[in-house]
Amino acid sequence: MEIPDGWTISVDGKALEKSFRFADFSEAFAFLTRVAMHAEKVDHHPEFTNVWNRVDFHLTTHDTGGITERDKKLADAINRMS
Repeated sequence: MEIPDGWTISVDGKALEKSFRFADFSEAFAFLTRVAMHAEKVDHHPEFTNVWNRVDFHLTTHDTGGITERDKKLADAINRMS
């Protein structure tokens, strides 16, 4: 499986993970807003946490119990938005 740039596979092998850091909370939140708009459009919603300037993603397709092409495409889109 080809992993999108900068992403890793979770310890259990069922998700793609990546952390992003920004200058401050406002930049991190603006980034999350862009990701949310895209996720709604493609109907594939990421798991994420946000602590001040950091955003951590955990992408998996719950219906299949693992990583699918939808997760890889979302990871690529998230990379482009960062």
